Amino acid sequence: MLDKVLIANRGEIALRILRACHELGIETVAVYSTADKDLMHVKLAGESVCIGPPAAGQSYLNIPALISAAEVTDATAIHPGYGFLAENADFAERVEASGFIFIGPKADNIRLMGDKVSAIAAMKKSGVPCVPGSDGSLGNDNERNLELAEKIGYPVIIKASGGGGGRGMRVVHSPAALIHAIAMTRQEAQAAFNNSMVYMEKFLQNPRHIEIQVASDGQGHAIHLGERDCSMQRRHQKVLEEAPAPGLTPEQRKAIGSRCVQACLDMNYRGVGTFEFLYEDGQFYFIEMNTRIQVEHPVTEMITGIDLVRLQIEIAAGKPLSITQEQVHFKGHAIECRINAEDAKTFLPSPGKIELFHPPGGLGIRFDSHIYSGYHVPPNYDSLIGKLITYGETRDIAIARMRNALNEIVIQGIKTNIALHQDLLHDASFVQGGTNIHYLEKKLALHK
Repeated sequence: MLDKVLIANRGEIALRILRACHELGIETVAVYSTADKDLMHVKLAGESVCIGPPAAGQSYLNIPALISAAEVTDATAIHPGYGFLAENADFAERVEASGFIFIGPKADNIRLMGDKVSAIAAMKKSGVPCVPGSDGSLGNDNERNLELAEKIGYPVIIKASGGGGGRGMRVVHSPAALIHAIAMTRQEAQAAFNNSMVYMEKFLQNPRHIEIQVASDGQGHAIHLGERDCSMQRRHQKVLEEAPAPGLTPEQRKAIGSRCVQACLDMNYRGVGTFEFLYEDGQFYFIEMNTRIQVEHPVTEMITGIDLVRLQIEIAAGKPLSITQEQVHFKGHAIECRINAEDAKTFLPSPGKIELFHPPGGLGIRFDSHIYSGYHVPPNYDSLIGKLITYGETRDIAIARMRNALNEIVIQGIKTNIALHQDLLHDASFVQGGTNIHYLEKKLALHK
């Protein structure tokens, strides 16, 4: 097992990684910016190193500072968490080249999946279903692009090859708007991702967002751990997730899961990862793969009983997968609400001091968070301050427990989006299950 892990992240995921390391008897190193000196995992880690000022570019995204921190503390491995440098192939390469173990996939896997065009090509080769599209990047031949859109069928969506997080996308409903849309998306892609390559896909009207969790040891063994429904989104950002996906059958899960497993084996993938799909009319369409631990991983842990972060660490240590597909069992239902430091109606960030914090409790309640009474939420980073997860033998029980937990949790001194989640947990369409990715946006628009 690894001797000492440097946690190259902050907030709740850094604390989550620290807990997994401590369970395994692994020493930990916390890195932090000057804005984060009071983070819980910094207090609990065996060693801590300040890596720069609050700006992420000068701290959590500063590769030389992270490598130096690993060197001075004699760390053996680096865990990137999610966000920041977690899916940066250059960082993974630098970590390994500097003599440390990167707790994640190999750099070539990250590169392959980080470029949407190459990712789609790899998925098609492995038999993973993809959205009908351009089968590669778009050229500058306007006539050909118009013919392609006509063949795919309007509406189409133009996407940046290097995009992600809902950025670099433009929906086109008619031939008249296509050429301008391609040009504009190219400009935005170059500015945002330093990659002007764009491609075209069929725009699905009312899909759900369903993703498959996988784990692969890079030694010829891979498994899937079922699906999560992440359709409750605002501006392409997930708000609430659940597992399993309402209405999905065991046969559908097995069919799409086995294809994802085959894709992992084909590319000799190492680590945990998530295949993200749009799901409409009983069909799955691949959109991207996240080569890291996901924010919403706890709902999968709750229904499988498998610690995904521990699994990540064991794979990085060179251990073969200790679980076979036959040993993965799905039981009950889990829901996660992302608790953000933001106004529940305007969604404006709400940094500041938490005057009072009281976590919810009871059977089937889990709260992954780094906050405490007296903690100052800095204005410099993502507004996520915690993840409230409930588990029940049935979806109805998980919903009932989430309603109770949302009523019980106390976070005073800053604004949070708890009221939004309370509304969603009583929403008739959510309670029924199976809402599409546009549902929340439309619901919010009606209440403006």
